[in-house]
Amino acid sequence: MRLLHVIPSLAPEAGGTAEMVKIIGKAQREMGHAVEVLSLDEEPGESHLKVHAMGKGRLKYGYNPKLREWLRAHASEYDAIIVHGIWQYTSFATWSALREKRLPYYVFTHGMLDPWFKEAYPLKHLKKWLYWPWTDYRVLRDAKAVFFTSEQERLLARRSFWLYRCVEKVVSLGTMPPPGDAERQKTLFLREFPALAGKRIVLFLGRIHEKKGCDLLIRAFAGVPEDARLVIAGPCAAPVYLQELQRLAAREGVSFTWTGLLSGDRKWGALRAADVFALPSHHENFGMSVSEAISCGLPALISSKVNIFEEIRDDGAGLVENDDLEGTRRLLTRWFAMSAAEQDAMRLGARQCFLSRFDARVAARRITELVS
Repeated sequence: MRLLHVIPSLAPEAGGTAEMVKIIGKAQREMGHAVEVLSLDEEPGESHLKVHAMGKGRLKYGYNPKLREWLRAHASEYDAIIVHGIWQYTSFATWSALREKRLPYYVFTHGMLDPWFKEAYPLKHLKKWLYWPWTDYRVLRDAKAVFFTSEQERLLARRSFWLYRCVEKVVSLGTMPPPGDAERQKTLFLREFPALAGKRIVLFLGRIHEKKGCDLLIRAFAGVPEDARLVIAGPCAAPVYLQELQRLAAREGVSFTWTGLLSGDRKWGALRAADVFALPSHHENFGMSVSEAISCGLPALISSKVNIFEEIRDDGAGLVENDDLEGTRRLLTRWFAMSAAEQDAMRLGARQCFLSRFDARVAARRITELVS
């Protein structure tokens, strides 16, 4: 098959959605399919996929008429077109161009219909209501199928807007097995951050945003063993928020290591060096970083707002609590209270959970079957 993924950006700063497209696209290509990407990037960037970069769109919405015109000219060349995300021009342009040609398309919402946004940003939600009936409601309504990455995400999506209709399909995502030499990657990371050598690292890995609960981790970290260290790894688009976290850490008497964006061997080295992974997020439709962590056999301490929490809990791949300060404290307390044998058993459970549920090759086959 010839497949086209449509996404606002493939840049690492775009977060888990961009990483997922790269991973699933690679897996589909290894299955023998021709996989391409259409984006609003200025340049194709580093990717193993063929990328058609239309250039940056206007405003946050990303309006760029070149994208719609490109689709009108080339959409019929593909067997399936998969749109990633809503609330951007990429989704509306795909609907508009393919509707004219009566060509089918599919949509991944990637958690963008979670009612958390309605509760956290009521004014933004009201603004979305003003154009929802004319834009993304139609995008979802007319899609051949709308993909959700968990049963929890599918059910939550129904609560954002009363005007809602689409063909729902649940498609679990995942990541590829960890690449490279584990010891070399670990050594590389610890050489860059030597103060972490010999410490029990609690690792947060992902885009640094208020919804992720980094502040909860910092506040809860005051009571951990002396040899434990908090590492917060990832890009932060809002320097003011990072400064707030640093001031909070100073008040709480907690020091944390901020690594900035990690990729390649540096990212995998952080996962190899860590003792446990933590994500007390207030909202997470899937959690690509969770699947990366458990692929390394790293147990995950997550909140019940991470939509794959049931799979993590049921497979013994980590611990789950509420997305508040007490819940985050319980995650850390429970982990450090476990014996070495219990922690090792959870590491095994994490690896088995990845292999059975979140291997990207399994997800890629499922997606390809649905769009065939």
